[in-house]
Amino acid sequence: MGIIGTPRTFHKKFKFLVEIDDIGHAGFQKCSELSVEVANIQYFEGGSLIPNKSPGRLTFSDVTLERGATQDYDLFTWFQDVALTSSGLGLVGVSFKRNVDLVQQDRDGTTLRRWSLTGAWPVKFVAGDWDNEADENVIESVTLTYDFFQLIQN
Repeated sequence: MGIIGTPRTFHKKFKFLVEIDDIGHAGFQKCSELSVEVANIQYFEGGSLIPNKSPGRLTFSDVTLERGATQDYDLFTWFQDVALTSSGLGLVGVSFKRNVDLVQQDRDGTTLRRWSLTGAWPVKFVAGDWDNEADENVIESVTLTYDFFQLIQN
């Protein structure tokens, strides 16, 4: 017996763009997953054996972006501005936080989904490793932390 309905198509993960405020869009080879966890708060009221549960704080994982090293210094400059400012004050100013959009695309460039990260700033920059015996490109990476993310409905 056949299944009635429309077959689903799943999004491929190979084509995406990253759009960053004041930088524009940038191509990256890899992007780590987006994830969020809700803390599970349990308490036992009046000696009950069954806990009362409620949602707690949200924890967003950092996102790491990787790409081949080029003459483009925008990401490192952003990281350097944050690092120099925070080393003197201990805080990251609101002016260094930017919105980042991860745009998942179809083969023809049509936007499938857009994830928006609010208040992102770099916490780590890796310039890549070098090896005289290798043929590969140097891969640089930047790790971003952010306040919140959401899926933007088209």
